[in-house]
Amino acid sequence: MREVHSAMTLETVILKRGPIKKVGVIGMGYVGIPAAALLADSPAFERVYGFQRDSLSSGYKIAMLNRGESPLKGEEPGLGELLKKVVAAGKFQCTSDFSKISDLDAVTLSIQTPFLSKDDLLPDFSALEEGISHVGRHLQPGMLVVLESTITPGTTVGMARETLERESGLVAGEDFALAHAPERVMVGRLIRNIREHDRCVGGIDEVSTKRATELYAPVLTTGKVIPMSATAAEVTKTAENTFRDLQIAAMNELALYCEAMGINVYDVRTGIDSLKGEGITRALLWPGAGVGGHCLTKDTYHLERGVQVLGKGILDYPKNQPSLYVLARRINDFMPNHMFRLTVDALKRAGIPLHGAKVAMLGWAFLSNSDDSRNTPSEPFRDACIREGVHVAVHDPYVAEYPGVTIVHSIEEAVKGADAIIIFAGHQQYKSLDAPYLKNLSGKKHPVIIDGRNLIDADVFIRCGYIYKGIGRGDKNSHPIR
Repeated sequence: MREVHSAMTLETVILKRGPIKKVGVIGMGYVGIPAAALLADSPAFERVYGFQRDSLSSGYKIAMLNRGESPLKGEEPGLGELLKKVVAAGKFQCTSDFSKISDLDAVTLSIQTPFLSKDDLLPDFSALEEGISHVGRHLQPGMLVVLESTITPGTTVGMARETLERESGLVAGEDFALAHAPERVMVGRLIRNIREHDRCVGGIDEVSTKRATELYAPVLTTGKVIPMSATAAEVTKTAENTFRDLQIAAMNELALYCEAMGINVYDVRTGIDSLKGEGITRALLWPGAGVGGHCLTKDTYHLERGVQVLGKGILDYPKNQPSLYVLARRINDFMPNHMFRLTVDALKRAGIPLHGAKVAMLGWAFLSNSDDSRNTPSEPFRDACIREGVHVAVHDPYVAEYPGVTIVHSIEEAVKGADAIIIFAGHQQYKSLDAPYLKNLSGKKHPVIIDGRNLIDADVFIRCGYIYKGIGRGDKNSHPIR
């Protein structure tokens, strides 16, 4: 799998085609929608198509986007206004007609890449391969294809290239340009992140990198393009998410230690963070009820698979020793189990049998003030409750629905008659919970409250008669019952 090819032919073909004017974005999700809107808003491009399958589950997005409406819930500053603007200007259209790809100069793919098996490191590229095949069938000489999805290192020069060449009969690096430019966005700040974050752009050759830079430079404001190879870009993306997961895991494990030792992890965190000076660098993140989302929950496995495939027989690391990164991933996966244990212990203190207890879960989305519930840590907690015969009511102000789960949109409905209130998401609405009001709704003398995001004042709830437990709050988790 080489990354350097003769660029003379490709450069000539691209010069003949001219500047990038028409762009397609495949995958209308949290990444594709804001990316398409920003490209359409740029004067550098004449028209942008958003490609979305007209399926039962997501086909509704097509009509919404063509009305200038965002199908994304939660708070996304600037996105709604931008969509209205580009649709009204006739610069953006969403379609399920993939044949329109043949009229474009550049196509990007923003498609989810989950794992079939984390233990066996088998990714599920079926949706991505389908999207790449669509592009390949309509690929024309001189076009640029960019993978934005987070992928196993080696995928761009491997599976993606092979699929495109097979479907089109063209040769990457000679007839068309191919690159990887991973997205670097967080739900809740999509527009700002795309504009302001630096963009890693990795082509399979210098001409591909240059052509991809031409595509992304116009939408950047403070951000700049960082050129590199396709595989280096793949490793950059998977590694930066792996490092973030590692940092969260370090705080989660410290939180567990502080609980066991009877101290407050947030005091310790403040103390650690106070040491400043030359040569001292650290990124202290926050402990919590668990890590969710599409990226952090699987990108470690993409990185691990990449080194196992590309570095097989070369990696100098003791055999049969656990990976630090995979261990961190398992720590974060454990946190919903710990939340369940805190709940069980608190109910026991209240003298309430676990079987038949009623629990009000506050928060189904994994991210604050968002509707993003992909791989939410709330789900394994709910599953554990149901296995033990616990009745669960789920509240979330942003998540409208979720397969197999009833979401109630009134806190009062969720908390009424509840033996325990479990805070799973850091939504703004949960920061001002009224202790006496919720206690009255529950009808319990000593209702349980478990704070998985350090949102509430523990002392206020304890004085009101609650049995409180919180992640990392060893100083409060065994408080006297008022």
